[in-house]
Amino acid sequence: MNSGAIRRRLALGVAVLAASGALALVAPAEAQAVTAGNCAGRQVRTLPFATGTVHIYRQGGYVCAITLPKTSGGKRMMSVSVQARGNRPVVDKGRYRYHAGPVTVHAGHRCVWVKGAVGRGSVSSGWILC
Repeated sequence: MNSGAIRRRLALGVAVLAASGALALVAPAEAQAVTAGNCAGRQVRTLPFATGTVHIYRQGGYVCAITLPKTSGGKRMMSVSVQARGNRPVVDKGRYRYHAGPVTVHAGHRCVWVKGAVGRGSVSSGWILC
C-alpha cells in the first residue's frame, strides 16, 4: 500500500470519528431541549392557572419561561414575560397554537417576576427565585 492510500484511509477514519463524536454531543442536548420545552436547565417552578401553565427553568444565571395552554385547539392569545429585578421584562405575546415563549433573561442572583396568560386566564408570580 502506498503512502497516498494510507493517508486517504487515515483521513476517512478521522472524519468518521469526528462525525460520531459530534453526534454523541448533539443528541443529549437535543433530547433535553425537547423535554424542557426549549428551555435549558432544570425546572424550578410551575405556575398553574385556569387556562394554562407557566413552566420556569434555571441554568446558571439564566431564567427561562414558557406558557402552555391547558387544552389544545386553534390559535389564541398567549403571552409569557420574565423580568429580572432592575431590568425591563422580556415578553413574547401573540396568537399561538401551542405555546408562548420561551423567553430567557440573565438574572444572575437577582429575583425575577414571571407572568403568563392564555386567553382571559393569567398568572403573576411576584418576585421569586431570590
